Amino acid sequence: MEKVRNVLVIGGNRYVGKRLIAQLRDAGHRVTVLNRGSAPPPAGVEHLVADRDDERSLTEALGSRVFDAVVDQVCYTPRQAALARRVLTGRTGRYVMTSTVEVYEYEDSPALVREEAVVPSTVSVDLELPWDEPAFREAHYGEGKRQAEAVLAADGPAFPYTAVRVAHVLGGDDDFTGRLAHYAERIRTGEPIAVPVVNRPATYIHVEEIAGFLAWAAGEEFTGPVNAASHGTLSTEELCAAVAAHVTGGRAVFRPVEVGEVSPFSFRRSYGMDNTRATRLGHTFGDARQWLPRAVAETLGKAG
Repeated sequence: MEKVRNVLVIGGNRYVGKRLIAQLRDAGHRVTVLNRGSAPPPAGVEHLVADRDDERSLTEALGSRVFDAVVDQVCYTPRQAALARRVLTGRTGRYVMTSTVEVYEYEDSPALVREEAVVPSTVSVDLELPWDEPAFREAHYGEGKRQAEAVLAADGPAFPYTAVRVAHVLGGDDDFTGRLAHYAERIRTGEPIAVPVVNRPATYIHVEEIAGFLAWAAGEEFTGPVNAASHGTLSTEELCAAVAAHVTGGRAVFRPVEVGEVSPFSFRRSYGMDNTRATRLGHTFGDARQWLPRAVAETLGKAG
């Protein structure tokens, strides 16, 4: 068995986080979960209650605890990253931030994008922006993650970290986004699915696969950003074909639009990530086309 690690997971109430916690626990690691107490963690893990945005609350909840690794599932802004760095420096041998493909929102490359397309140390940070306002934070999701990475990179080796840039996540019966359900409803009713005239593919990852990647990353020693995506890209048409196969008599009808809102997972620009770095570091990814039918079945249920 691999070395037993003492891991803190910040957040983790739902979806990816709860699977990460279960995988770490089932592998025999000591797991502590810190959140605001809105939902209890699974059996077999320690539970700390604190507001991660309140430095005093976070410090008091942690007490004298130290960890081999911290996986932060709910770091969305540079302020949150700065607070985490202050509180956790000297408490952990490794900090893993769950970042996002959205850090590449200004890239538009037909080739899969590598990590060096966004170098955190070159990103400007503005802590005075209204990061505490939910609407602002949601509208600037990619920028918040990008600046959070920049804060973590500022100290160099003084705070060993990695930022896992996560592809679009699919699968699970608890997918709360409603995106595949959106497709299923339109396919069921025959309503057209709005897509860009030029509709770009994207990379994806299964919910169990990204939970496993985060658990793996917590035990490694590499630092800096790393892309996490299954092999292969998927187009809107491929996603809808998988959904249509799950809906009796289903057939997708597309309506290309020049401007205006389009359906989920339809992109006017490329959102494909190159996973070469993670592969070379020793992680094995699945193939998106192979797990897609299972992901659709999990999310939509037997009835479709």
